[in-house]
Amino acid sequence: MSTAFGSLTNHASTRSLEAAIHSCAEELRSASPGGRKRVFSSFFFLQASFVLKSRTRRWNKTANATTAPHAAMSIEIPVGLTELLQGYTVEVLRQRPSDLVDFAVQYFSRLRDTRSQDGDTAGGKTAKGVMFDGEPMQTESNGDDDDDDDDDDSDFEPPPPSRFSRRVSVCAEAFNPDDDDEDTEPRVVHPKTDEQRCRLQEACRDILLFKTLDQEQFSEVLDAMFELRVQPLEHVIDQGDDGDNFYVIERGVYDIMVMGTTVGQYNNKGSFGELALMYNTPRAATIAATEEGALWGLDRATFRRLIVKNNAKKRRVYEAFIESVPLLKSLEANERMKIVDVLGSKQFPDGERIITQGDKAECFYIVESGEVKIMMKSKTKADHADNAEVEITRCSRGHYFGELALVTNKPRAASAYAVGDVKCVVIDIQAFERLLGSCKEIMKRNIAHYEEQLVALFGSSMDLRD
Repeated sequence: MSTAFGSLTNHASTRSLEAAIHSCAEELRSASPGGRKRVFSSFFFLQASFVLKSRTRRWNKTANATTAPHAAMSIEIPVGLTELLQGYTVEVLRQRPSDLVDFAVQYFSRLRDTRSQDGDTAGGKTAKGVMFDGEPMQTESNGDDDDDDDDDDSDFEPPPPSRFSRRVSVCAEAFNPDDDDEDTEPRVVHPKTDEQRCRLQEACRDILLFKTLDQEQFSEVLDAMFELRVQPLEHVIDQGDDGDNFYVIERGVYDIMVMGTTVGQYNNKGSFGELALMYNTPRAATIAATEEGALWGLDRATFRRLIVKNNAKKRRVYEAFIESVPLLKSLEANERMKIVDVLGSKQFPDGERIITQGDKAECFYIVESGEVKIMMKSKTKADHADNAEVEITRCSRGHYFGELALVTNKPRAASAYAVGDVKCVVIDIQAFERLLGSCKEIMKRNIAHYEEQLVALFGSSMDLRD
């Protein structure tokens, strides 16, 4: 890195460095969240190169005659400077203010005020961050001001993260979701009225992450959640921040923004914020309220202890199950892992209809436990009073059904009923198309077998093709 840096400062012109900085700034606006770190590194090293180039020219003019004109310098980048400038740069690129100086005053004043309000005492004199070998770099200051500068530095405290300022990256706590040891952390409980708890249960009713929890775990999640009221234009989370909470929407409309561009919207339902907590990554998008709304939050520690750990256990179970399904044996190991990530689970009591003949297909089922019978009415006898359902076949553990409508893009060709208590894993149509493409040929080959069964039962296979 020091070689490249020296090459920039010694050989690049200030004009070419300016052009590179502008180019890097444009790339920042369109960079994906995963690519921003690389772009930021280039951006700030180019800025530093530009400053050093300008100053080196002045230093060379006043250098002592005994000093080599291109002597190496030692550059110390203070810890926290890069993150501080990154936060400011993100806000500039997001809001594009007309007056950068006024905007900078407002931005850094807000950080200073936040620091004063929260009373964070961490900080101190500048620490050494990145060092480039050579002699110490001088600063442009009058000798009379040195003592005052030292006093100011000793009083300086970096602003702590807050809900309204960009949080810089931190090392996440060690967490092993596969650890089977008993939980030792105290339970977090936010008291709620009966009315609040009813509203919370309704908001969480369709949250996929909660569906794998048992009743005791779900009750603990509800205890730990807290209510949050938001105002129009308020940012709930900001892209690039560290994850602190998982959020469930009770009411309100929220824009999803990536690099300042709106890419989607939550309308009075849904949840967000889980990815940063599950994978220790920065927030992938900004979520901003467009109207007054209400959210329920779950803190990072409780989320990881209950949700992530439970999902890790579920993953181990499903990995073993997927390996036992004949249809999926043709997939590569990494493909099976992707399927595990999108699997859902549903339970059906005895006699419940799982899919209905003629309905639009939305998912594909694999029997995890129990037995399912496949029933069909003849289309050629649709007007006949005696057109009763006929049992076609039965599916047990590892067998699948509901795939035909997805392969042929037609309505359900048959109905399916639970025989006793049944548990199925479910793959929705989007995941089916994306992950099971290589299995479609196997499924299509089954059509001929289905047609033979229909000929034996109804005297025709037209029921399947039409």
